Amino acid sequence: MAVLSLESGGSQAFWVKRYYPPEERCFAKRLLVVLLAILFFQIYSADEDLPMGPSEEPADRDRARARAPAAATMFFTCGPNEAMVVSGFCRSPPVMVAGGRVFVLPCIQQIQRISLNTLTLNVKSEKVYTRHGVPISVTGIAQVKIQGQNKEMLAAACQMFLGKTESEITHIALETLEGHQRAIMAHMTVEEIYKDRQKFSEQVFKVASSDLVNMGISVVSYTLKDIHDDQDYLHSLGKARTAQVQKDARIGEAEAKRDAGIREAKAKQQKLSAQYLNEIEMAKAQRDYELKKAAYDIEVNTRKAESDLAYQLQVAKTKQKIEEQKMQVLVVERAQQINLQEQEIIRRERELEATIKKPAEAERYRLEKLAEAERSQLIMQAEAEAESVRVKGEARAFAIEAKARADAEQVAKKAEAFRQYSDAAMADMLLQRLPEVAEEISRPLSSVQRVTLVSSGDGAVGAAKLTGEVLGILDKLPDTVEKLTGISISQISQKKPGRMS
Repeated sequence: MAVLSLESGGSQAFWVKRYYPPEERCFAKRLLVVLLAILFFQIYSADEDLPMGPSEEPADRDRARARAPAAATMFFTCGPNEAMVVSGFCRSPPVMVAGGRVFVLPCIQQIQRISLNTLTLNVKSEKVYTRHGVPISVTGIAQVKIQGQNKEMLAAACQMFLGKTESEITHIALETLEGHQRAIMAHMTVEEIYKDRQKFSEQVFKVASSDLVNMGISVVSYTLKDIHDDQDYLHSLGKARTAQVQKDARIGEAEAKRDAGIREAKAKQQKLSAQYLNEIEMAKAQRDYELKKAAYDIEVNTRKAESDLAYQLQVAKTKQKIEEQKMQVLVVERAQQINLQEQEIIRRERELEATIKKPAEAERYRLEKLAEAERSQLIMQAEAEAESVRVKGEARAFAIEAKARADAEQVAKKAEAFRQYSDAAMADMLLQRLPEVAEEISRPLSSVQRVTLVSSGDGAVGAAKLTGEVLGILDKLPDTVEKLTGISISQISQKKPGRMS
């Protein structure tokens, strides 16, 4: 937004000063660039489309067309192996485009190009002393390139290599790689470099990559190509190894001959074993052949016997069928005879029926009627007796029912009377039942045929003892009654002697 400031001085008129912030000034610059581009295009189009007048020379028209490449060069393109850097008016910081197009205003903007091609470096390090002081020469092959996808690395590469040729960039990268290669060689022994080339290559790649990346260069690959020395150190190492290999070869040859003899003996043994196994298999095959042949012979004879028996069985079946057919003929003949006899019987029955059966049936009908009448009479008598029994039963049932009702009423009245009885009445009833109880107690003694009394010498003997024991039982009877009914006969008899009598 513009900031307005008004100033006045005496009779002078007011004027306005405008102050724009930085972002609006940048926008104004971009707008000016667009307007200038449109103006250049209109001029180019007008010069190309104007018709040639009668006084205009063809040379003037050619000069007008010659201005066309100047307007067309405002657009620049590059392939994927190249990057463009545009700087100048309204290009702060500079614009970097890798594999694309860019619009450049002539005279006020500048475009520069930098190659992104892969560079092959032949890194040679001559007579470098290793960790043990042995000088050797190493040759490595490295593939490097300026990284165009990473903006920071591309910016660093543009700052360091913009305007330089590929040979100059190659020389700078080569010197850097050789220095790192010599440093790695100084920290390793000849044996380590010679035997573990992968380790040496990885260390050089790691150290060189971290240093070259600050220049915007990435190491694509590094491999160790050659190792040699002028002191025959590697040759001496090879001699020892060659002698060891030759020794191993002689030992291997002797062991091979030994193994050949052992294998030959084993081969002969295996040959004999195979031969014997083959003979055993042949014997087994012969045995199996004989067994199977015997089994086949048994099966053939069995089938032959079955065939003979089947033939005989078929002959017997045929004879049986013939006999069956003969029997069927006899049966048919017999059936015809039976049919004739049945017809004769029917004829005789009809004849007898006419002469004898009719009077017999009349007599039978008469007897059946008499039997039926007698049966009806017996049924009626039985029904009358059953009715009589039923009536008697009902009368007896009624009498039993009436008696039961009377007994029930009597029991109810007794119960009512018992409820109204006092202890004296209950005692009276108990005393009336005591003779029956005494009778029941002494009943087992009535069936005793002989009584044997044994005395210990300190009491009565004979009948007096027996009487005393019976009286003792009766004396315990009031206590028993009291335990059963809760009524004390002695107390009641003492209170009311008149009623107890």
